[in-house]
Amino acid sequence: MTTLPATARTALLRRGFALEYTTLGWNVIGIVVLAIAAINARSVALAGFGLDSLIEIGASTVVIWELSGTGEDRQRKAMRLIGIAFIALAAYLLVQSTWVLAADFHAHHSATGIAWTAITAAVMFALAAGKARTGTALDNPVLKTEGRVTLIDGLLATAVLLGLVLNAALGLWWADPLAGYVIVYYGIKEARGALTH
Repeated sequence: MTTLPATARTALLRRGFALEYTTLGWNVIGIVVLAIAAINARSVALAGFGLDSLIEIGASTVVIWELSGTGEDRQRKAMRLIGIAFIALAAYLLVQSTWVLAADFHAHHSATGIAWTAITAAVMFALAAGKARTGTALDNPVLKTEGRVTLIDGLLATAVLLGLVLNAALGLWWADPLAGYVIVYYGIKEARGALTH
């Protein structure tokens, strides 16, 4: 393994910080947009995706903290914090999605939710690619893992978008909580990966 020159490492760290701050800013705005859309549509999928955005904020904050220092202990703590956040998200959505299906609860249509999740999917896929490249170049497992979290965020945005479109276009109300179950699955998978790293 070759050691990066100091200037190259500094440039990569700067790029890592820029990617994380962009993710952080996007998700802060997203929480507000998603909260309004979820309340108006009474959508469990939008509420769950809003919580996922909150977790992404936490994950980005953890990575910024980790990039600011060094050491394996710091990396282990960062990975554990990301894993715990995903467990909390999965538990909440499992209960909420099951309740919505059992109660036969129908979410309303959400044009705002459809637009936001479509744009978010594209943004998250671009950020995830940047984090993967930068994390690999820095040989930083925390940045690479958070890049996978961002990729999952893009996939979840796509799943939620599909649920919202199916509900709006075809009246398939159950697509909304099923999108919540997709988030549960990926949340558990990512939690296991972060906690066993």
